Amino acid sequence: MAHTDHQAMRRVLRREIAGTIGLLTDEHDFRAMRRYRSFTFDDHTAYLQQVEAVLKNRAAQGNHTTLALFDPEDYAVYCADTGLDPEAAASRTRFTAELAATGPTIPYDGRPLTTLVPALVDEAVRQATWEYATTLLARLGPCPTCGEDIGRAAFTRASALLVRILDTAPPGDRHLVASVSGPPETLISVLHGDDDGHGGTRLDEADALEFTSVLALGLATRSPGGLVIRTSRPETADRIYGWRLRTGGLEPLTASEVFDAYCTDVESGDLISPESGVDYCEPPDLGQDSTAPGHRH
Repeated sequence: MAHTDHQAMRRVLRREIAGTIGLLTDEHDFRAMRRYRSFTFDDHTAYLQQVEAVLKNRAAQGNHTTLALFDPEDYAVYCADTGLDPEAAASRTRFTAELAATGPTIPYDGRPLTTLVPALVDEAVRQATWEYATTLLARLGPCPTCGEDIGRAAFTRASALLVRILDTAPPGDRHLVASVSGPPETLISVLHGDDDGHGGTRLDEADALEFTSVLALGLATRSPGGLVIRTSRPETADRIYGWRLRTGGLEPLTASEVFDAYCTDVESGDLISPESGVDYCEPPDLGQDSTAPGHRH
């Protein structure tokens, strides 16, 4: 009887343990892992099918599982730095545990991997963009004239501009895209806000932080870039408008400039038919603070 009770308690405890699976999302990473003899999978499709079966089984048993993006190059560096044997399955487990604490992850919620894999990759891109933008902001350091931290000041200004943009937007769901051009690459951040039904907007905190950091970087470095917003509401035409980054502030785009941007193929330059049910328009007035540079030195 006592033995049975102990088994039952262990089953209960196993349901209390959260797990993480380090996922090889593409063929390139999968082939890279095949260099290790202890990694016994030889077909990426079959591998994903087996992962999905494990996820479904764990969910059926009431276990929570998190998906992390497993990068073979990072794994090799991790093993070299820690002195672990990369051939050992235990090393992969320890690396995956590190990913759960510091890397991009998403919870398994029953959706198929064909849906979850792109979501995991998007989360990895979002985190990498945020880390890169914040690193560049931190490197700007203090203003040599007044001593103000340039990156922090730009972030504060970007936060205020984002609040103003959302406050002046028409009712409905909001989809914002910010882009900042500069070496070595263009940074793009996307922020989606749902109408809460009471005049407010529900935002994902991590997405908002990344978006604000990218916008702040453009303001602080005065790099070329822009910000566009699309508002959607049932039985109402979507509205699209935006601004360009100019001299540390936001300069409104005209309706024709917004139309040209959305109705021109980026690669060929050919015209694209405009979407039906969409108004390309000028943005609302954000006030003088939107165009005045934040840090004047």
